Amino acid sequence: MIIYSNHNVTPKKQIAVLGSTGSIGVQTLDIISEYPDRFRACLLVAGNNVDLLIKQAIKYRPDLAIIANENLYSRLHDALKDYGIATASGAKAIAEAMSLPQIDTVVTATVGYSGLEPTLHAIEAGKQIALANKETLVVAGELVTEKLKSSSSKVIPVDSEHSAIYQCLVGENRESIRRLLITASGGPFRTKTIEELQNVTVSDALSHPNWSMGAKITVDSATMLNKAFEIIEAHWLFGISPDKIEAVVHPQSIVHSMVEFVDGSVKAQLGLPDMHLPIRYALGEAHRLPTSQRGLQLSDYSRLEFFAPDTEKFPMINLAYYALERGGNVACIINAANEIAVAAFLKQRIRFVDIPSIIESSLSSMPYIASPSYEDYVNTNSATRLYAESLIH
Repeated sequence: MIIYSNHNVTPKKQIAVLGSTGSIGVQTLDIISEYPDRFRACLLVAGNNVDLLIKQAIKYRPDLAIIANENLYSRLHDALKDYGIATASGAKAIAEAMSLPQIDTVVTATVGYSGLEPTLHAIEAGKQIALANKETLVVAGELVTEKLKSSSSKVIPVDSEHSAIYQCLVGENRESIRRLLITASGGPFRTKTIEELQNVTVSDALSHPNWSMGAKITVDSATMLNKAFEIIEAHWLFGISPDKIEAVVHPQSIVHSMVEFVDGSVKAQLGLPDMHLPIRYALGEAHRLPTSQRGLQLSDYSRLEFFAPDTEKFPMINLAYYALERGGNVACIINAANEIAVAAFLKQRIRFVDIPSIIESSLSSMPYIASPSYEDYVNTNSATRLYAESLIH
């Protein structure tokens, strides 16, 4: 009798999806569905969208589902108690879940500052990180990179720009890098004048020409602060000095970023403006997984354009270099003030052009800490939010 061994069968990779109901989270679950023999969602975490979280949990049957908003816990628990799915709520539960032994990879797809604490816990637990939450490195890049040095964790970026750079650097010597060129679509207001920006609406700001994203990041794209954040993130991800990182406006969003080398050669990663590719690449731990999804047809694009960003119209790009030069808790202040300002703009409490003013006022008013601890970041975030909110009132 022949006994067949299954020792060569690769077990499914267990994926924790933080922010499962957001744009990146939903697309991550698409990828998990695309490769059911390779991936399994073992943990789903959402902020407030409890109804979608319940539907996702019933479909994907994770071991645990967590809602950040503790007021919504009873609805989650009651809906899932008959399915054998454990439930929890709150930031503490999310952080503690990062050490669950079955988790292989944590996809951090939460929005804003909320991604920092669970990512730090995941690093301490030695989990692989598919990083879609740029604020983690923006707010506390020095702290995160220091923790990575003593951890078995590996970070693979999910942002399309940083995924592109990551792919371009495979097989390359970092000493041969001359510049990182981070592309930007220019957002919905690329062709508007400074005067026209005075009267743009929330609907205008959310009408991104190329990408389908959540409301907050879409507004960040409109102000181009997201590009400042991506410059900061690139510095920490790739260890490249700020003077070697530039933003380039590319309206078609086909070239996701480029790397120029010392011999004058430029590598670029191209693809459709769709997040499935970088998510798939990160979940595959930098291995390319075959897909039936339609790829890029260059014949569909008769022109690919590139421009220098207009920093007079979009001054927040320059905040990246200021934050990296000053260091400390400066980027934490910028992020906290921006989150409050963007939320206020989305609720039509302030104008679009008020967002930079609130950030600048917060920078000039909040205490500077040169070498912040984790507790300093927490306190800076809280204090800045209160201050920015007071400006809005």
